[in-house]
Amino acid sequence: MNILITGAGRGIGFAMVKEFASRGNHNIVALSRNMERLNELAGICNDIFPSSKVYPYCMDLESGTKEFTVLYDYINESFGLLDILLNNAGYLVNKPFRTLQVEDEKKMWAINYLAPSRLTRLLIPIIGLKEKGHVVNISSMGGLQGSLKFPGLSSYSASKSALATLTECLAAEFKDSNIAFNCIAPGSVQTEMLQEAFPSYNAKMSAADFAVYLTDFCLKGMNYCNGKILPFSLSQP
Repeated sequence: MNILITGAGRGIGFAMVKEFASRGNHNIVALSRNMERLNELAGICNDIFPSSKVYPYCMDLESGTKEFTVLYDYINESFGLLDILLNNAGYLVNKPFRTLQVEDEKKMWAINYLAPSRLTRLLIPIIGLKEKGHVVNISSMGGLQGSLKFPGLSSYSASKSALATLTECLAAEFKDSNIAFNCIAPGSVQTEMLQEAFPSYNAKMSAADFAVYLTDFCLKGMNYCNGKILPFSLSQP
């Protein structure tokens, strides 16, 4: 399969690339702003799992239209189609609502909502051209209505809620297409982003453990689910 994973430079995305590569016979475009980490990841995967191929792609998801168009051209010209789009990249600022800066909010909404929306819109023409395509968005338990909420995460949770709702809307709008749209809402996963936001908190689930489940879902979930928001949490946050 041909797969694009955003936020591949660290955390869940880094673990996801390794897990997909271990399954064999996949072309994986690993996207991040951190080219050094991408090259490290590609070196590890291409050496240990030679039946798959990892392609590092350096890009800032806050880029303009030109950069997004170049990405589309790269995937289309390299592979001709995309089977799985995993919108994993996220950005979190832990601040009380009254001290949250507009620039903090803009960046969270740009990465957590606008980037997945733009990528999905851009890549839909080449998703699901052979096998059934799958767009998987990574939301958060904090973005689900009725879930436990935490001080300092207002805009982050709101942006993740918007991504979950977008998933449902796209499933309805493209119900007659060969693409399924689903959303996974994890609780706390031990990643660099979590550590930066909550330095003293230790999650019960590692990125590698979550990647095993998420890879299975990306590969098979489109056959059973469409427009679903699925919680995946051992604890909250």
